[in-house]
Amino acid sequence: MGRDPAVDTYLAALPQDQKVALQRVRDDVARIVPDAVETISYGMPAFKLRGRFLVSYAGWKQHCSIYPLTDTFMETRAEAIAGFDQTKGSLHFTPTAPLPDDLLEDLVRARVADLDSGGR
Repeated sequence: MGRDPAVDTYLAALPQDQKVALQRVRDDVARIVPDAVETISYGMPAFKLRGRFLVSYAGWKQHCSIYPLTDTFMETRAEAIAGFDQTKGSLHFTPTAPLPDDLLEDLVRARVADLDSGGR
């Protein structure tokens, strides 16, 4: 998978701590799903798999976010995501309280399974 220069530009504009946190997300998604393609979608770094949206992530004023999370994912992993702020479809984290590696990998693999089963 090649790196999208637009994602490099997006990350470069963030505060250093967010840049580091989101670069980790970027690297982990690329490692977990090497066939995924980087892009910018809705102004955020994103990955597509076989032409379909996989995940996106972003830095905001008070937090970082990763999208999308299905209701099922959030319900079945309620204990693992406790302590992280959430909105419908997103999970918020900060550079000082990043997503644990196993949770991030679980999230990405769940998204791949969603796509493989015909989900959105």
